[in-house]
This record gives sequence, C-alpha cells and structure tokens, in this order.
Amino acid sequence: MEYLVTMTTHVPEGTAQEEVDDIRTREAANSRRLAEKGQLLRLWRPPLQPGEWRTLGLFAALDAERLEDVLASMPLRVWRSDEVTPLTQHPNDPGPASTGESGAAREFLVTFAPAAGEGASSQAPADATAAEAVRAKELAGKGHLVRLWQTPGEGRALGLWRARDPAEMQSVLDSLPLAPWLSMETTPLSEHPNDPGSGLVRS
Repeated sequence: MEYLVTMTTHVPEGTAQEEVDDIRTREAANSRRLAEKGQLLRLWRPPLQPGEWRTLGLFAALDAERLEDVLASMPLRVWRSDEVTPLTQHPNDPGPASTGESGAAREFLVTFAPAAGEGASSQAPADATAAEAVRAKELAGKGHLVRLWQTPGEGRALGLWRARDPAEMQSVLDSLPLAPWLSMETTPLSEHPNDPGSGLVRS
C-alpha cells in the first residue's frame, strides 16, 4: 500500500548547527537505504513560508503499522511531526512504473473532490466518467499524468502530474471530462535533495 506523508520539522531553538548538519547527513543516508528497500518512493518540497521546514513523501508499506516503523527509523523524526494520508488504487492510475521517471517538466500534486455548490449532490454522467478514463490514458501517454490514487472521503482522489508551468497544468486539468463536477487544489512541487525519483539522492 502507498501513503502520502506530510512531514513538518521543528528544530528546537538553540540547537547547534553541527547537530542539525549531522542529523541531515544521517537522514540522507537513511533515505538511500529506504529507497533501496522500496519503502521510500518519492520526496518533494511544497511551497514554503520563510522558516518553514516541510517535506512531502510517497512511501510504500504493507500497512499503517509497518509505515510507522519506517517513519520512526528516519533521524529527523526526533524533530518532526507526520500527517499520513493512505492511498488506494484508482482505476485510471497509469501505474507505479511512472513514479521514478525524470524530465524537464515541473511536478504538481492535485487533490480532487466533488464540487461544492448547486447541483454538487448530483452524480456526473456515466459518459463523462467513461471519457475521463480515456482522457487519463491520453494524458499519461503524453507524460502529464504520472500517478492517480483514491484518498479517504467519497469521490476524493490525488494525482501526481507534470507540466511546463502552472498555466499548462491548469489547461490540462480543464481538459478533464469530469472537471465541471470537481473541485481541484493544485500544489506545485520542487525538488528535494534526497528524492529517489530524481536519480540523485545526496546529503
């Protein structure tokens, strides 16, 4: 099973820089080990405010208990709090083979939920749902759709996407047949130095 983990680190005030550097070095080495075991799949940095230290991670584990063992093994856990979102299979997911691909395009996480407001309770037409599967396959073939998961909550999903810039990403999302029935929240991602998917895990 796969999990998206939001990891927020708070270094205690007065901590020596040497201690911070030591833990970050051990964190990078541990990331390499977890990646080799297939437990750590991706790492990203979301948009951050000054002074924030936050990472998004894609992990694989048999269950929540095993995931906790993985997270507890990470040196930065001593200063970190984790928010875990379990991810389940989505019928339109291109598959995990797409996870580690690299390219010049930027990556985005997009959260999908049923749109609020008038008519939100009505279901999308069956033909739009069928067309969505076809369009997802097309977008995966073009390198835009990397992964797609279902998340807790009726009708909710999470996608990993690629596009040249936010404008192209929005254009891709607008092209989805189910777009009129969905609320979409897009998070631009930047490279994390320990990301296994970049092919360059370093300290």
